[in-house]
Amino acid sequence: MIRRAVPEDVSAITAMIYELAEHQRARDECTVTADQIDDALFGPQPSTFAHVAANDDDRVVGIAVWFRNFSTWDGTHGIYLEDLFVSPSERGSGHGKALLATLAKECVDNGYTRLSWSVVNWNKPSIAFYESLDAHPQDEWTTYRLTGDPLARLASEVS
Repeated sequence: MIRRAVPEDVSAITAMIYELAEHQRARDECTVTADQIDDALFGPQPSTFAHVAANDDDRVVGIAVWFRNFSTWDGTHGIYLEDLFVSPSERGSGHGKALLATLAKECVDNGYTRLSWSVVNWNKPSIAFYESLDAHPQDEWTTYRLTGDPLARLASEVS
């Protein structure tokens, strides 16, 4: 069953984010707290959204954490999927596809033109899964990121 996340899901979502970080070999980079997730999803100005996959006992076994983006080229919103994760014991049960299908429906229902996400290059099983859905890599674009000291240095140039 796929449903919108509710406040009671925050601890499960946070735990799954840490599982995802471990899976992506970057556990030491993950510092998010349940309070931050709660504020992002359910605070006074939510900027992030989530759907969960729940099993028959209503235990969260998968998450899709996303936010709206905007294309200046077509003047329409889209969805950027920040995290998609299904518990290893539940993989192959259709939860990942159901989460993506739910976000695709969110796009179609709201007139959004894109559903986008990133995947680490070494994650061959996920890449094969995405390609089985007819998703295509956007390999003509390179993602850049500023964090830590370089981010602070650039910010200090503003007077």
